[in-house]
This record gives sequence, C-alpha cells and structure tokens, in this order.
Amino acid sequence: MKKTDKNNSSQITRKRCAVYTRKSTTENLDSSFTSLDAQRESCEAFISSQKLNGWVLVTDHYDDGGFSGGDMDRPAFQQLMLDIADGKIDCVVVYKVDRLSRSLADFIRIVQKFEEYDVGFVSITQSFDTGTSMGRLMLNVLLSFAQFEREIISERTRDKITAAKKKGKWVGGYPILGYDINSDTHSLVVNENEAVQVREIYDLYLKNKSMGITANELQQRKWMTKSWITKSGNVVKGEIFSG
Repeated sequence: MKKTDKNNSSQITRKRCAVYTRKSTTENLDSSFTSLDAQRESCEAFISSQKLNGWVLVTDHYDDGGFSGGDMDRPAFQQLMLDIADGKIDCVVVYKVDRLSRSLADFIRIVQKFEEYDVGFVSITQSFDTGTSMGRLMLNVLLSFAQFEREIISERTRDKITAAKKKGKWVGGYPILGYDINSDTHSLVVNENEAVQVREIYDLYLKNKSMGITANELQQRKWMTKSWITKSGNVVKGEIFSG
C-alpha cells in the first residue's frame, strides 16, 4: 500500500521509485564511471525533480551489466520483479525503454505485471509514462520500432556471415578436421595430412551406409577429432570419434 505525507491541507501520495539500468556488453564495466552509472545518474536526477509530487528514490540498485534486453533472464531484473511483487516499489524509472526490454512480447508481459501490482513505468528520455493511455500507446509504438531495429541488425549480421562463408572466410567456432585457419586472412586452408583422413571417413560412410557403423570403425582405428591451439595458446586435444 502506498504511503502518504500530510502537508497542511494537501495530501501527497508517496511514490517509491526504483531505477533500472542495463548494458548489453561487459566492455568497460570495471571503469570508475560506466554507462550504467550515467543511466542511474540521469534517472536519479529526474526522480529528484519530482520530489514535490511525492517521488522518492529506492536505494536498492538494479543494474544488469553484460546482459541482452532480448530476454528476461537477467539477475537484477529478476530481483526488481521480486521486489515489485513484495510491494516495495511503486514506479520503475529507466533512461530509455529498451533498457528494460528490446522484445515487444516480453515488454507487454512486463507491463502487465506492473499493472497487476499497480506499478508505474517511466522513461525519462522519451517523456512519457504508463500512467496515461497516450503513454501506453506511444510505448507500444516505440517498442515496435525497437524490435524492428533489432531484427534488421540480426538480418545484417546473418547476411555478413553468409557472405564471408561464401568467400572462404572463417567466421568463428571450433576448427574442423581437414582445415587450418590462416590467422592473417581469417580463411580456411586445407590441411593435407588431415584431408587424407577426411576423404577416408567419407569413403567409409559411402561403403557402410551407416553413421553408427562408420563411427565404430573410426573408434577401432583410434582416429581423433580436430586438435588445435586457441588464441590464448591453450591446446585443445582431439577426442576419439563417438557413435
């Protein structure tokens, strides 16, 4: 239940405001002043400007550094939702809407939870809150564009990776048997010794017409999967093929 403060003839509703911040990457998180700090500083200043309206800052910090807004699996966010359910918060304040979520479907579920516990939501840089019908409309429109932007970025990334693969570029992951990675050109080059083994494996499969039988034969021969050295100099040893 929300508390009220009496001031002569007026009665102001006390609104307990929690600041939520998020940063997608862990880059510079160990700096003395991060983007999480910048978000919090701006939100706290906004809450202070609403002091006459009864806004007070919740001292607990809800900061997710190195977590994507594409899902809700974030420790500080989960704690925020628990504290909302416990009746400790009346309003959630963020720097931008996408700090809370970049998924429209997730955001709708979050807002529904806020409404269930009579908790408001304010984005200080986009000048609206869910306390008004216009604010809720603008919020859905804005999140639609945020999700559209996220999907466009994903499509561009997939297209870039596909184009790189067509040119023989290595795009990451575990090296594969039969190839080495040229660290200068980031391209795959044939390892002639391993290539002989790879061709033999394909011939065995064509002969046996069975992955299981082929794998068993590779086990009997004690053939191993790819061994390689990581960028940090660690040796990753190959393993015996399994069926």
